[in-house]
Amino acid sequence: MAKRLSVRLLSVLAAAALTAAAPATATPATAASVPAAASATSAVPTTGFRFVDIAGSGGVVLKANVIAPSAAGRYPAIVFPASWGLNDLEYIAQARTLAGRGYVVVSYTPRGWWASGGEIDTAGPKDMADLSAVIDWALSNTAADPSRIGAAGISYGAGISLLGSAFDPRIRAVVMMSGWTDLVYSLYGDQTRHQQSAGLLQLAAGLLGNAGPDLSGKLADFNANRNIPQIMAWAGVRSAATYLDAINANRPAVLIANSWGDSIFPPNQLVDFYGRLAGPKRLELRPGDHAIAELTGVIGLPNEVWASAYRWFDQYLAGVDTGIGSEPPVLVKPHNAASESYAAWSSLSGSVRRYGLGQIRWWDGTGLLGGSPSTGWSKTLPSDLNTTADGGVVLLTNGAAALTGILPQIWLPTVDRLRAGVWASDRPSTVQRIRGVPKVHLNLTGTAAQGTLVAYLYDLDGAGNAKLITHAPVSWQGTATGSRSVDVSLSATAYDVPAGHSLTLVVDTTDPLYYDANTLGGSVTVAGGSYVDVPLR
Repeated sequence: MAKRLSVRLLSVLAAAALTAAAPATATPATAASVPAAASATSAVPTTGFRFVDIAGSGGVVLKANVIAPSAAGRYPAIVFPASWGLNDLEYIAQARTLAGRGYVVVSYTPRGWWASGGEIDTAGPKDMADLSAVIDWALSNTAADPSRIGAAGISYGAGISLLGSAFDPRIRAVVMMSGWTDLVYSLYGDQTRHQQSAGLLQLAAGLLGNAGPDLSGKLADFNANRNIPQIMAWAGVRSAATYLDAINANRPAVLIANSWGDSIFPPNQLVDFYGRLAGPKRLELRPGDHAIAELTGVIGLPNEVWASAYRWFDQYLAGVDTGIGSEPPVLVKPHNAASESYAAWSSLSGSVRRYGLGQIRWWDGTGLLGGSPSTGWSKTLPSDLNTTADGGVVLLTNGAAALTGILPQIWLPTVDRLRAGVWASDRPSTVQRIRGVPKVHLNLTGTAAQGTLVAYLYDLDGAGNAKLITHAPVSWQGTATGSRSVDVSLSATAYDVPAGHSLTLVVDTTDPLYYDANTLGGSVTVAGGSYVDVPLR
């Protein structure tokens, strides 16, 4: 109890300092004009922050703060559930900005975190009931307009917001930043457990939350690789994809913003979900890792993601035509090119080029990547030895790449050819514009019943420097040793391979980002007929 009280006191003092430091508002607008016009024009006077306790499901106390325009009238409202490991102060800079644009803004700490009561529900049924309770409170205690309710958040708050739109039809607009739509895929994508991302979530829950027996038990089972069907069922309940029909029936306007290199919620799940959404929708993908693209906006600095959020809410809640509804709804920012807009995800690439894997040359330990898949060759890899090719460190590697503009890089000669298969393409005289989801097909022979491979796609320059474009693991769970094929969809990407550079594939068996299913001291043999399909613009 003392810990919760001290945390809450610090939160209140910090918020008071931020509020006191806030600049004066612009020329006041009349109460009648604020709801329709202020969102797109000048700031309006606000009430300042008020800290409140909201009764959630079962009477659990949810710590929250609220800020709103001070003039009389009804206003559109936005609810912000805090991210995993954070509290209701997370969005204080953006809440102030949005209130100045004519919105009632309620931010709250989900159950089980910081000073809120209860146990962490991981976006489960109790969290859904809590979100509705917060909306109820806003309608009873603020000037929120019941016909203009939005929900938004980053990461955990993003997932709760999107899931909530399936259960509460009052939510008319959602902005989901660095969220998930399929928690099963996030945990077990390509049948491979994501070690570092799950470990980071577990660490935050242990330090800053009350995990309770439900979450603690699921994480213990995940780490021990047991009770997998039960974990998947639990994760399915917490996946917006499970409730897609309900979301489509409610037809909220949904903006999904994420990063190419999100190591916690990889973007492929979002692409599939976006394609099946029926209501107003928009998809934006940028360089970076989890919650990196929108990070500067959290502290009140200009930010592209938050600018889109303003326009989205203004369009679908405030009744201001910002033009975003008539723009091409898919916006992608390639790693090394200017932003591009498309009418649909399928429009990103005009063709798919198949690069066959060729026989490994004895003199340099590298095979040709290109042409038709060839047969009559094989490459055996030890199943428990790492190489310099890897996906980096969760959050840090791709996050640094977004901030610096420099992708993760290795010197290709350092990749041990006794531990990895390496295939390099020719060096075309024109730029190769990769847009979409590259896919790798590998034929395996004499392979153990269970195993893991990791495929990395690089941009190789003439000096041997290889920049990581995208990667993904793949595991298989069979019953007997033998031949099999595995297919892996690499993480969606947008990257221009410069003229004169070689597209290069590296395949090995371990990566610190993931748990593997390999046998200690075993091996995996990649054989002829394997290939990579690359979507090109």
